Amino acid sequence: MNQHDRRILIFELSVGGHYPEYISYLVTYWCEQQLSGSLYVIVIPKFLEQHPDVVAIPANYRTNNVEFISLTPEEQAKLKPYRSGIDRQVRAWQEFNLLDKYASSLQVDRAFIPYFDTRMLPLALGKSLPCSFSGIYFRPSFHYPNFSGDRPSLKEKLQHLREKIILSGVLQHRNLETLYSLDPFAVEPINCLGERQIAEPLPDPVKIHRSSTERTAMKSKLGIENNRQVHLLFGDLNKRKGIDQVLAAVALLPRKLASQLCLLLVGSMSEENLLRLQKQIDRVCRSTPVQIVRHNQYIPEEDIQNYFEVADVILAPYQRHVGMSGILNRAAVAQKPVLSSDYGLMGEITRRYQLGLTVDSQSPQKIAKGLSKFLQESPDEQCNYQQMALFARQNSVAKFASKIFDNLQTSSLKV
Repeated sequence: MNQHDRRILIFELSVGGHYPEYISYLVTYWCEQQLSGSLYVIVIPKFLEQHPDVVAIPANYRTNNVEFISLTPEEQAKLKPYRSGIDRQVRAWQEFNLLDKYASSLQVDRAFIPYFDTRMLPLALGKSLPCSFSGIYFRPSFHYPNFSGDRPSLKEKLQHLREKIILSGVLQHRNLETLYSLDPFAVEPINCLGERQIAEPLPDPVKIHRSSTERTAMKSKLGIENNRQVHLLFGDLNKRKGIDQVLAAVALLPRKLASQLCLLLVGSMSEENLLRLQKQIDRVCRSTPVQIVRHNQYIPEEDIQNYFEVADVILAPYQRHVGMSGILNRAAVAQKPVLSSDYGLMGEITRRYQLGLTVDSQSPQKIAKGLSKFLQESPDEQCNYQQMALFARQNSVAKFASKIFDNLQTSSLKV
């Protein structure tokens, strides 16, 4: 097929998380490289409202072969809300049927599905698409027992078995071109389940805006006291991020060490979570000389790195988290050591690239030991800055987008 005639579809109905950023990276790359053919991006109406900057990218580049197409209000109204496990399964089938519909009506040659996980069950049960397709498998975990210290529970063992069964069905599809994984350690185990070498590692991109505020000025702005070691917990500060365990750990620190610590909590919280956490924070501050600085608001993308630069240590005590986190990449770019969960991919990445310390993040006592190590020894001694820089380079936006479009431009399926 002539490349000028090719028609590529990106299908993503999420408006939050990584996905708007991924679409932004891909559309920008398409426009900058002046790729030929037609690119269609299928989104929901809310995406057009919340991300007008992404939708405007083609016009900014004066590119006329990229089109954002929104679901109709009727199509969106029929989508099942995410209220239960059954609702999520129904929604997965609904979205797959819409993907099939738009791929057919637009007569596309290839479809790229940023979040492939929820499209897998229909494919495993015999559904197909009228074109070749690729996607990102975000949450493989069946290989986690291969990692040091990972002992799966019965529930996790059943989940691993389910993953293998579904993957085995998906990998049989002859129209499946590439199954990308942000977890490089999952690639070989996935390929062992099928007859073709389908899985490939994919950089986990984070667009880093360089710090725009001098570190001393930023500390002054936040009210951080002098001679405090700043430990940053960033993002949606919910229970999954381990904030409860961190506060419990701080309460366990000896007073001398607590007096050296500033815990910097940055990110949005629900009102209910905010009230709950404020009570915990007040209790900790009454019982220890720690300083806790809370900045409860959404942080624009261009300002995020300021908070990583002001920190001495980045906290990533996720609770049994499956998959990757951009926190590790941002910390590596800022050359700041992390205190990470020892579980799964995050633990393995932290160990392999010597990004910092790993602990059992479900245990406040273990977290407290990690905090103490940073406070008693230099954070510089807990990481390898050369390995951190290597990790950051491997996860660039350009490498992410170029790998996807280089594969989409090839004409033959893997054998």
